[in-house]
Amino acid sequence: MDIICTILRFFLYFMLAWIILSYVASYGRLPWGHPIRKVYDLMNRVMEPLLTPIRSVLKPVRFGGVALDLSPLVIWAIVLILLRVLPC
Repeated sequence: MDIICTILRFFLYFMLAWIILSYVASYGRLPWGHPIRKVYDLMNRVMEPLLTPIRSVLKPVRFGGVALDLSPLVIWAIVLILLRVLPC
């Protein structure tokens, strides 16, 4: 059971890094060949298959001209609930 808890905790850190890198890649105006952009693209390949089913159900919240995607928050909450339920 400890290995599952460790994987879930690692996934939370992975997700946090992915969220931070998404802001850096989007608003940092990084060129496509930049190493940070390459790391973000690699992490995005892991995250997108998890987020796509949630995005089909939960549409982004609109704030004027900006949309806030809540699907990472849903996955974060699910992982936290799993960590609470499992005997870690």
